[in-house]
Amino acid sequence: MVDKLVIVESPAKANTIKKFLGGKSKVVASMGHIRDLPKSKMGIDIEHDFEPQYINIRGKAPLINSLKKEAQNAKKVYLATDPDREGEAIAWHLAYLLGIDQDSICRVTFNEITKDAVKEAIQNPRKIDLNLTDAQQARRVLDRIVGYKISPVLWKKVKRGLSAGRVQSVAVRLIVEREEEIEKFIPEEYWNIYLQASDKKTKTKFDCKFVGKNGKKQELHSKEEVDKILADLEGAKYKVADIKKGEKKRNPAPPFTTSTMQQEASRKLNFAIKKTMSVAQGLYEGVKLPEKGTTGLITYMRTDSTRISNEARAASKEYIVKEYGENYYENRFFKTKTDAQDAHEAIRPTYVELSPDKIKEHLTPDQYKLYRLIYNRFIASQMAPAVYDTLAVSINGNDYNFKANGQTMKFKGFMTLYVEGEDKKQEEDFTQIPELEVGEEVKKEKLEPKQSFTEPPPRYTEASLVKTLEEKGIGRPSTYAPTITTILARRYIEKIQKQLAPTDLGKIVNKLLIENFSDVINVQFTAKMEEEFDKVADGNEKWKTVIRQFYTPFEQIVEKVEKELEHVKLEYEVSDVPCEKCGRMMVIKYGKYGKFLACPGYPECQNAKPIIETIDVPCPKCGAVVQVRKTKKKRNYYICENNFEGNENRCDYISWNKPKPGEEFVEGEDVSEIEKETKKKKTAKKKTTTKKKKAKK
Repeated sequence: MVDKLVIVESPAKANTIKKFLGGKSKVVASMGHIRDLPKSKMGIDIEHDFEPQYINIRGKAPLINSLKKEAQNAKKVYLATDPDREGEAIAWHLAYLLGIDQDSICRVTFNEITKDAVKEAIQNPRKIDLNLTDAQQARRVLDRIVGYKISPVLWKKVKRGLSAGRVQSVAVRLIVEREEEIEKFIPEEYWNIYLQASDKKTKTKFDCKFVGKNGKKQELHSKEEVDKILADLEGAKYKVADIKKGEKKRNPAPPFTTSTMQQEASRKLNFAIKKTMSVAQGLYEGVKLPEKGTTGLITYMRTDSTRISNEARAASKEYIVKEYGENYYENRFFKTKTDAQDAHEAIRPTYVELSPDKIKEHLTPDQYKLYRLIYNRFIASQMAPAVYDTLAVSINGNDYNFKANGQTMKFKGFMTLYVEGEDKKQEEDFTQIPELEVGEEVKKEKLEPKQSFTEPPPRYTEASLVKTLEEKGIGRPSTYAPTITTILARRYIEKIQKQLAPTDLGKIVNKLLIENFSDVINVQFTAKMEEEFDKVADGNEKWKTVIRQFYTPFEQIVEKVEKELEHVKLEYEVSDVPCEKCGRMMVIKYGKYGKFLACPGYPECQNAKPIIETIDVPCPKCGAVVQVRKTKKKRNYYICENNFEGNENRCDYISWNKPKPGEEFVEGEDVSEIEKETKKKKTAKKKTTTKKKKAKK
């Protein structure tokens, strides 16, 4: 019999913890959730006060039996699942299956997998926090009700297999609404006038920007305004009117929360949100290092707090003073936002002495990149600010005012190690300014007008969507990655050069949900429910009360929508392509991969085929029609309609570039990447077909 049985979620975490526990101790893994709501039905007994009908997850019976045997053979069982609501719920389910009294002292949590943290947790166990468990149950039950009640409406009116969700549908709505903003955007003209001047002593050139007239700011919206100013400035003399010297400090960003880590890894490492969380999980659970063995390298990666422990603060001070000097250290505290759960510290390295380069050879390339990002961000957060000397010079010519801004770095501070990335590069009007004096005349080198147009808001990236979800209070650290993964998998949105754009299917689903369930699928409602879950977690609200208050008005909405849509037939756009099987004009429908042509006579006639996009320029090689296709990475290419195997008159024209009218074909373009991509698609199709045939047999 063992003294202690410790149950964690993953084998990697189990391996890391084993070495910290001496004596007759054993560490095993539950492999994540072991009980959940059934997939085949809603699994919520609405008539009996929303009681969840949990079942053991299919395929986990051998594991459950093994855990029961291990528990019977142990004097004490500790449930050491992850330190968040999801982990608390898994511990609660484990207690139920293993016959452990939920009021017993059996729960241990640690924010970092280090010897001290694990031993302290084992020495100070607690009861399962039923408030946290209930908060997770409230989210799970409410999301199941929303999904199971709304999704069938989509099945009836669009296609089977679609899903709606309280958080995922709001995320899609944000992306669709941003796309609509972009489409409706009307660019507005604006102008700038730039003066390139030089001082007469050193002949050093510097740039100034027009700001207004007689000390009043003036915006320029037309060429006429610009031309008048340029005419007024003919023969003007330019004098220095004012010089302002100053100092500017730039402070470091706080250590990572889940959201900021996801954003920065997207910006700097080009990691998808899902990948970031997977790599971070590996760093948290442990990496094998010589002498130290399996070692957890970072603290828990699902957190919305910027707080750090006193021990970590002291370790960072020692490191900074040793590596950079006393003047590079600053004891810095960051304010955690008011609605943060603050259960855990910020994401930071567990051992400051394990610098990224010291352990690089023991990490995968992705682990090294992310660990380096986390490590440098944390150390930089405790460093002194960067200091700049600033200089602002005002120059006047015939009552018109120009301004030049310059700055010189005086002390690099934290920027020696780390600078936060940006979603959009900020324009900085900085120039190297020579030594000037007030009243001094400068020489005009050139006066240059520049026309510009306002730009539409950018599409969301994964990083900027996570930032928006967090700012609007939609979801929590554990939900950002699954939300984006789900809507990409459902093909409601697609990635185009790192940007998120709605698909036609996403637009249709969003339109139907907004028209019928706008009270549920909206930012305010979703954020309000997160607040309700937080109240449950804090013990200030009962989870079933939250569900009851939601359900009655929601059920009325669903019944009303079902009645209204009962006799509504979804209108499909009619194409100009006749069905070759029955003669009806085919309609445009939306499937998993976008638009396709289908016969409206379904189910009598089941004819369907893809929509082939063409251009109005003939093939430069043979004069046939040119088709537009996409590679797997969504890049357009152009191919002759006769370019297919088995065609007697095969034309091998294929190009990245759209052919121009009258253009003659020139050999030499490298199209190997296109051919590779198309071969991949064909191979994938063959494999799928073979699998289906085998399955039928």
